[in-house]
Amino acid sequence: MGFILRWLVAFVLLALTFNPTEFNYIRWAERGAEGQLPLVVLAGLVLFAGYVIYLRATFRSIGVFGIGLVAAIFAALIWVLIDYGILSLENRGFTTWLGIIALSLVLGIGLSWSIVRRRLTGQTDVDDIDE
Repeated sequence: MGFILRWLVAFVLLALTFNPTEFNYIRWAERGAEGQLPLVVLAGLVLFAGYVIYLRATFRSIGVFGIGLVAAIFAALIWVLIDYGILSLENRGFTTWLGIIALSLVLGIGLSWSIVRRRLTGQTDVDDIDE
């Protein structure tokens, strides 16, 4: 259940920032920035904090190579599904949602990887403390 929750939060974070519908931060900020600038800035900072948490944990957990590897695995999976005719990328909205799902899975795996590694190997991670 832990991974699913982490993935769902990453999905919501990405989908709130941008999605193919009219209900996302980017479009709302473009339309409502004049009359609601303080609220736009506050929402942007909350989203930014979410990205800092997820990206920092992902980079510390799996690193740039791991991010690239996980992204490549999902890209290859999508390629296979397209090649077998299961998926089609003709619909731009669907393609955007597919990208959001893939990116959220990368972030969810990055946030969960230390827990998975600890369960698989029995080793615990100790974060470096900056002084």
